[in-house]
Amino acid sequence: MPPTDDVPSLTPNQILALVVLMSEARELDNNELKELAGFALTGADNTKLETKLGLVRTDRTHRPYSHELTDKGWRVVRELHTTEPPKAGKSASRTILTLLGNLHRSIEQLQHTHGVKLSTGEFFQQQAGSASGSDAETRVRTAYATLAGGPGDWVGLADLREQLADLSRAEVDGALLALLDQGGVRIIPAANTKALKQRDIAAAVRIGGEDNHALAIGQS
Repeated sequence: MPPTDDVPSLTPNQILALVVLMSEARELDNNELKELAGFALTGADNTKLETKLGLVRTDRTHRPYSHELTDKGWRVVRELHTTEPPKAGKSASRTILTLLGNLHRSIEQLQHTHGVKLSTGEFFQQQAGSASGSDAETRVRTAYATLAGGPGDWVGLADLREQLADLSRAEVDGALLALLDQGGVRIIPAANTKALKQRDIAAAVRIGGEDNHALAIGQS
């Protein structure tokens, strides 16, 4: 498929810069980009991605300059795999786009299987912190033990998140989903949703197409 208004024509380096920024899901300076992608985002590539297309936000208040995807950048990178690779560097670009297509199908399957609404950004934020994923699960278990009267007691997710304020929402959600695959762990919606406070609603984790508000960890 040719480039569209939603997915503009890009060079191999521009595609690679977007993909690296997506996979890291954070702001990267030019030194980090050079290490990860083999080049810094400067000159015409930077001008096109930032000024002309609005896909990247560049911070020039310090050196080396740093870059991150804009909301539009995230939208475009999600659709890159639907276009034909550029003629220059076609083989390498096709490989990247094929991998992107497989990745997005996997995210969609994950959403379908677990009923969890997960954006591409949230997915990569979880993956960026996957090395410490078990730590997050341990933190959730520790916070639960602090709040619960005993094994199997119900603890509200709002109270749990307060205990884990230093972790991101994606980290806590990822840990909760991982714990569901372990014995003795249950996460359920509130029986009386009308009695929920705003903090309870905001703290809910969506699983199986519904919001869930309480966690219980019993004997495995």
